[in-house]
Amino acid sequence: MPRATKHLLIGGLIIMATGISAAAAANELSIVNPPTLGDPTPNGYSTAVIVPAGARLAYVSGQGGQDSTGALSPDFAAQVKQAYANLRAALDALGARPDQVAKLTVFVVDHDMAKLGVLTQSVKEMFGEALPAQTLVPVPRLAIDPMLFEVEAVVVMN
Repeated sequence: MPRATKHLLIGGLIIMATGISAAAAANELSIVNPPTLGDPTPNGYSTAVIVPAGARLAYVSGQGGQDSTGALSPDFAAQVKQAYANLRAALDALGARPDQVAKLTVFVVDHDMAKLGVLTQSVKEMFGEALPAQTLVPVPRLAIDPMLFEVEAVVVMN
């Protein structure tokens, strides 16, 4: 196999890229949505994201829906909106932009399809077309009982 060939294994999907793409050369994330897997973007995520060589990674701990006083709304949509505002504040503190987020993991208490709609809308509002890879994990509860949602992120720092 040629030396310039790179492999990326993501959940059983092997993505092969030869050489360095223009995006990688510019230290940008490369989004991969293979047509054989269907389009994930209506659900607010991308199948895979390639991180450029030499990039630094930052890991943002789970951000819940607490406001600056620690208060949590009992409303799921309000918690999601606040959690993404908290994530944005963490990105700002890092000097990072939403388009530098490679991967999100979200945790949802008592997940259902109505909640998926709220999540998809929030992700699209924050990330636009640069949708990161994402995993949703339904959970029975989170660290604090009234917490209904949490989002953590992997950020690529140039």
